[in-house]
Amino acid sequence: MSQLDQLPDQDPAETAEWLESLDSAARTGGPHRTAHLLRRMAERAGHLGADLPPLLETPYVNTVPTAEEPAYPGDEELDRRITAWNRWNAAAMVTRGNQRGGLGGHIATFASAAWLYETGFQHFFRGKEADGSGDQLYLQGHASPGIYARAFLEGRIDEARLDRFRQEAGGDGLPSYPHPRRLPWLWEFPTVSMGLGPLSAIYQARFNRYLEHRGIKDTSRSRVWAFLGDGEMDEPESTAALALAARERLDNLTFVINCNLQRLDGPVRPNFKIVQELEAQFRAAGWNVVKSLWGSAWDAVLARDTDGALVRRLRAVPDAQFQTYATRDAAYVRDHFFGTDPALRALGAQLPDADLLELFRTSRAGHEPRKVYAAYRAAVEHEGAPTVVLVQTVKGHTLGPGFESRNANHQMKKLTGKEFRALRDLLELPIPDRALDDGPVPYAHPGEDSPEVRYLRERRAALGGPAPARKVTPKPLPEPSAKPFEALQKGSGTQEIATTMAFVRLVKDLLREKETGRRWVPVVPDEARTFGMESLFPTAGLYSPAGQTYDPVDRDQLLYYKEAKNGQILNEGITEAGSLASFTAAATSYATHGEPMIPFYIFYSMFGWQRTADQFWALADQLGRGFVIGATAGRTTMTGEGLQHADGHSHLIASTNPAAISYDPAFAYEIAVIVREGLRRMYGPEAEDVFYYLTVYNEPKVQPAMPPGVEEGILKGLYRYREAATGSPSDAPRLQLLSSGTAVHWALDAQRLLAEDWGVAADVWSAPSWTELRRDALACDAARLRGEDRVPYVTRALHGAPGPVLAVSDWMRAVPDQIAPWVEQDWTSLGTDGFGLSDSREAVRRHFGVDPQSVTVAALAALARRGEVKPETVREATARYALDF
Repeated sequence: MSQLDQLPDQDPAETAEWLESLDSAARTGGPHRTAHLLRRMAERAGHLGADLPPLLETPYVNTVPTAEEPAYPGDEELDRRITAWNRWNAAAMVTRGNQRGGLGGHIATFASAAWLYETGFQHFFRGKEADGSGDQLYLQGHASPGIYARAFLEGRIDEARLDRFRQEAGGDGLPSYPHPRRLPWLWEFPTVSMGLGPLSAIYQARFNRYLEHRGIKDTSRSRVWAFLGDGEMDEPESTAALALAARERLDNLTFVINCNLQRLDGPVRPNFKIVQELEAQFRAAGWNVVKSLWGSAWDAVLARDTDGALVRRLRAVPDAQFQTYATRDAAYVRDHFFGTDPALRALGAQLPDADLLELFRTSRAGHEPRKVYAAYRAAVEHEGAPTVVLVQTVKGHTLGPGFESRNANHQMKKLTGKEFRALRDLLELPIPDRALDDGPVPYAHPGEDSPEVRYLRERRAALGGPAPARKVTPKPLPEPSAKPFEALQKGSGTQEIATTMAFVRLVKDLLREKETGRRWVPVVPDEARTFGMESLFPTAGLYSPAGQTYDPVDRDQLLYYKEAKNGQILNEGITEAGSLASFTAAATSYATHGEPMIPFYIFYSMFGWQRTADQFWALADQLGRGFVIGATAGRTTMTGEGLQHADGHSHLIASTNPAAISYDPAFAYEIAVIVREGLRRMYGPEAEDVFYYLTVYNEPKVQPAMPPGVEEGILKGLYRYREAATGSPSDAPRLQLLSSGTAVHWALDAQRLLAEDWGVAADVWSAPSWTELRRDALACDAARLRGEDRVPYVTRALHGAPGPVLAVSDWMRAVPDQIAPWVEQDWTSLGTDGFGLSDSREAVRRHFGVDPQSVTVAALAALARRGEVKPETVREATARYALDF
């Protein structure tokens, strides 16, 4: 029985005839002939428009036949010489750095991939001078020496700068890898945290379409190129968004995977075939796959393979064995590769030893510009799907037998003098022996007016200027009107609203702003309704390149689910990694496309920094700007969700990111002040390369009106919100309660209990940012080392405040403890250290000892340690409130 038996067959007799023909072919030609015929039929069926799923694996040969390779468009000899100069200088730069101070660097990766980059730079990669966007290049970090070498040839980097590779402390060094924050005129995208490059590239290509569909910028000519290693594809993020790219038909995206069969410690797939595995994975996801495996020396040999034995053998040999062939002599290859089959033995006998060694040691498509050009041309001409180019190379190519295909070549940081002489001879560079006798190996340059340099500059001019290049043209956004912010500053009257809702209301009003409303980019990981954002659905719309091809189930409701091609909201589904990749693309659009956008990414606070802190670090490296909102914040506000949802530490993680400006606002008016200042700092005339992190809560509270004169304290991180009652006796014990976020309400309740039950006067302070207070204090400490007299803001704000200080928050104690060294009073803190748990808010707060009663007892204990209340008062309070510490 067959699954197909349940489908209608219009002509069973014809079907039987086809099956009989296939049976006959199998009897006479065998299984390999049968497979060949079926592949041919499937290919022809596709050309005829038949709706067949693609085969997941094709033969282990080049996708573009040699006879179909397009004419090479440039001067191949000049391209070869340019690549030779770059190979030399990349190796020289790393070797010189290692000889000076063991600074390291990587040589083998660029040696493997040189033609993959040079072919792109000479004939494909568009610069920014034409339209301000150009192509977006995600370049392999370990290949950065080759990119620097090319910039040196162009005149964008001089020898002195090359000699500062991995020496950044002086301020003019070259970063080891692509770091926009370190070299903001050259690098656009950080890529060395492996796996983030491919993920970011997909969402960058998607964001390019988003800009175009929304009418912000014509990005139709921009192409995203991501250069990756075959070993890097093991990272989950590398393949996490392949389906998205295919589903949204991102034919503006090309992956180039350098399949040199090696990762850092050895073969990528020792017992298998990484190229075939990747082909199946990408084809299954809906990508167009172009394989570029064998160099021209293989063409004639493959043409003699009349029965397919050679192709089958190439497919069967595991990658680790093929790597071994590249390092052994001709006799070994004849015996172990060709000796397994009579037909192969006869074929191998026709090959001289020199030809045999060329085939297995060097002849890979990735080392021949014509083969690479043909693959790239096939990629850019394909429509309707993204393309991955799988290119086979030899890691360490041209660096000699000590490097090529060796397991340890990733850790090998320098060439010997003998190896440099061999490299010079192989590359045919005019470098005399005397230059290699003593001292550091020299850099080499053909001259500013040489044919190579003139040709290189001509090619880049034709393609729109230098690449890679990062270009920022200041384009300040107009300041929004005061009305949206004033609405929050007035308070909510008697209505209780959560700060999450307050933020959403603010953004909804800002989206209506005439000048800047269309530049907001809401990014949500499938939790918009959780955060009360469904009101944005019908007005802003959810972005979909297909529009809305269905009738939504809630179409008759006011807040129906509306998708549109020009939709504003990026609802990413259940993927924090994808959401942050989208946010990053929007947050850096001011540089990538010259179009400043205002993204805000709102997420369960627990699933932001903890899950994607590496991406936040890359966002900072990429100089992203925007608002990151940790909703349902704190460890005790998410009732019923338990351990995995209760965030008590995201502010601690965020504090480690120097570009993150972190706030934990307690009231709606604090949000208004912070967002307004964030817009000024990130999008005003003096735009800064920072992003804002705000935590907001799902606990409804009456939002008070903003007291006068608190703006500075909100932004700096601390202000006195409510003093102790004026009727307190002058000799009453006194203390200061510092709190942030929802904990301000516990402090206010504790203030009342202390006064009513124990005759203690307490001032309540709101601390919207423990982290900003600490950073200011650290800056003051550094200034004092320079002889300046600067006092931290937190010290000045609390100076002279009577009594001890007790800090409380819905975070780990380590969050408020950040400021303890600069507080002159006795310091105590309360927090929610440990795992979260499910229960009512009151029960969970009692468990962690941060509810108002626990705060009251802790305050009394702090006063008892100073002798200002009796120790038995603490025991009495513990019993009265039924606490069990």
